[in-house]
Amino acid sequence: MGSLSISNMNGNGYHGNGTLVNGKNHDQAQRKSCWYEEEIEDNLRWSFALNSILHTGATQYQDIQLLDTKPFGKALVIDGKLQSAEIDEFIYHECLVHPPLLRHPNPKNIFIMGGGEGSTAREILRHNTVAKLIMCDIDEEVVDFCKSYLVVNRQAFCDPRLELVINDARAELLSRVEKYDVIVGDLADPIEGGPCYQLYTKSFYESVVKPRLTTNGVFVTQAGPAGIFSHTEVFSCIYNTLKHVFKYVVPYSAHIPSYADTWGWVMASDSPLSLNAEEFDLRIKQRMTGENRFLDGTTFQSASTLSKAVRKSYVLSLLSFTSHFALPFFFFLGNDYVY
Repeated sequence: MGSLSISNMNGNGYHGNGTLVNGKNHDQAQRKSCWYEEEIEDNLRWSFALNSILHTGATQYQDIQLLDTKPFGKALVIDGKLQSAEIDEFIYHECLVHPPLLRHPNPKNIFIMGGGEGSTAREILRHNTVAKLIMCDIDEEVVDFCKSYLVVNRQAFCDPRLELVINDARAELLSRVEKYDVIVGDLADPIEGGPCYQLYTKSFYESVVKPRLTTNGVFVTQAGPAGIFSHTEVFSCIYNTLKHVFKYVVPYSAHIPSYADTWGWVMASDSPLSLNAEEFDLRIKQRMTGENRFLDGTTFQSASTLSKAVRKSYVLSLLSFTSHFALPFFFFLGNDYVY
């Protein structure tokens, strides 16, 4: 993904990062010709029409925009990258949260790395087994912004089980002696030079995450694009990194319309992660309030059945994230990597 660009359809005006482009008729341009545009890769861009720009600003750490889009409702954009959209964010957050919590026999104590918008916390707090949830995000301004603007998550922020911590996730985990039944990584992708890269490395998983999991503890992380071509960006590497640290690792994926791609997650533990569709559905009924819109046992079976090309890619790939190795974007061809 790339930067945020908003333009009118006939190309008039200024193209900039989060800047509205005005044509000859300002009102008409805003009403009929205002578009969000994001560069997914060289020679490929994704765009859709806007009703309006609800907010644009910057924090100490990142730029933030809230857009009212025509196809996807309200959309949160951080550093020029779409984070979530009102109409389909439930797909991402149900997939991130419920598989690890339902696979744990009795998840009570949970830790979120990131998750500032509150949607991950919202889904975790639907589990009646959860007694305490720590949400650790480094950017207080983004958290406050999401509290104010994302109405769907306001109840989660008011839940007494939630403890909000503003800190670097690595530093916070290192400072705590308590262990967690589930640790959730809801962070930006591990791009070279990016702020979250060190939170995807083998050393971080080995020395920070794993020691803070309980005996049956489960770790899960978002793992970037997982499409037929895009999975080679970070998905395969995250899977292989976790395979070096945990005994059981389960990758899975689902299509998210607003991302214009299939998205991936990886779940890992030293305890078996097997759970058939019937038991998955039974635990949803017994443990969770409300009804999932996307995920059930059969859906997860499908999500964790990856295509032949993706399976072959991550089996053959030898790349993993280390503290000294930054992964460039690459295409995987057989046993060769083309940079």
